[in-house]
Amino acid sequence: ALIRSIYNEALELGGEDDYSFSMEIDEELMLLGNFSELYSAFSNIVFNAIRYSPGGGEIKLRWYSNQDGTAKFEVDDNGIGIAPQHIKRLTERFYRIDKGRSRLLGGTGLGLAIVKHVLIRHDAKLNITSTPGTGSTFTCEFSPHRTVTSEKVKSA
Repeated sequence: ALIRSIYNEALELGGEDDYSFSMEIDEELMLLGNFSELYSAFSNIVFNAIRYSPGGGEIKLRWYSNQDGTAKFEVDDNGIGIAPQHIKRLTERFYRIDKGRSRLLGGTGLGLAIVKHVLIRHDAKLNITSTPGTGSTFTCEFSPHRTVTSEKVKSA
């Protein structure tokens, strides 16, 4: 429900005609955590993908788990991308790659710092891969002990 809500907001924010959105969700996979904190973290990543992707861009949301039970929320875009020297610093408070562009778009430099702290509180980590001019992938990885399947909930 959380991811669907963010997806619907992204459609409104980005406009279905301006961006190509897709979503792939494992309906059985659930996460144990604070709804409002996770909403804040996930929506920040999705809305950044819209903000830093040109019109006509593609944005993909995925919620899935690996064989080892690690759950992943992944946002992939074909936006402007991020140079390698900036990636390690993106989650620092007030860090901005391009201060002029961030001010123009309304960024404070706090969004990804908040994401990092929410993920730490949920025994998770943020992985960022990016190529300038090609796009970025932001992946939140959650430990298996933070996940449960709806199948397990039904049998409890």
